[in-house]
Amino acid sequence: MWDYSEKVMDHYRNPRNVGKIDNADAIGEAGSLACGDSLKLYLKIENGIVTDAKFQTFGCGSAVASSSILTEMIIGKPIEEVRKITNKDIADQLDGLPPEKMHCSVMGHEALEDALKNYFNDEMEFNLPEKQDKLICQCFDVHESQILEAIETNKLKTVEEVTNYTKAGGACGKCKSTIKAIVDEYWAKQDADKPKLTQTQKILKINSVIENQISPELQKDGGDIELVDIEDNKVYVKLRGKCSGCKNSHMTLKVFVEQTLQETVSKQIEVIEVQ
Repeated sequence: MWDYSEKVMDHYRNPRNVGKIDNADAIGEAGSLACGDSLKLYLKIENGIVTDAKFQTFGCGSAVASSSILTEMIIGKPIEEVRKITNKDIADQLDGLPPEKMHCSVMGHEALEDALKNYFNDEMEFNLPEKQDKLICQCFDVHESQILEAIETNKLKTVEEVTNYTKAGGACGKCKSTIKAIVDEYWAKQDADKPKLTQTQKILKINSVIENQISPELQKDGGDIELVDIEDNKVYVKLRGKCSGCKNSHMTLKVFVEQTLQETVSKQIEVIEVQ
């Protein structure tokens, strides 16, 4: 059973702004009934302000909750502010979604983007990047641009994460090798764009990230981390406090510590726990 926040349950049981706007200024759609989830978003816009928003959703409770809270997020907001909303913002407003349900927040963002594109009726005016139309997942009709946007926005590193956020690869699985290639190519490019560090610079940066970013977050839950040694791209650490005896310590190291260092220093970083 997935663990849902109280906000998710509230918006699922008591969805806000359900319905349609007959004289809507913009309508956006995302998903499809064939994929199991679909969303139609209606916007009323006056003087550059979203004055009303309603939705019609077919899907699971997370899809309903994501659509519901999205309408609350955009009503009364200027278009320039609304257009900056990401799927991560939607999930954060719900106090998080299970990884397997993140695609619901993505669907909300895609419907909003589609509505705004239709409103402006001109991609150049809306300043959206030109997207590639290469179809990657035929089962769920997911294109390469959607996968790349999910990777960039949510820092996805694995095929499983991409599937959670976009559904791509979640049916027949034939596209998983292609998805992996997209993920690897994206992060290889990010790593290549980073300035090359000497080993001394790398050590100093790793130490700084651990002291100023990682350690303070662990301390919030009564834990901590100690840097023990660095050999090339291998970072040896020791967990302290509550982290040392936590059953989720391996996840803390790999999902939080290692991922943070990979994003800030080098994708080649490997974090190893020592006793």
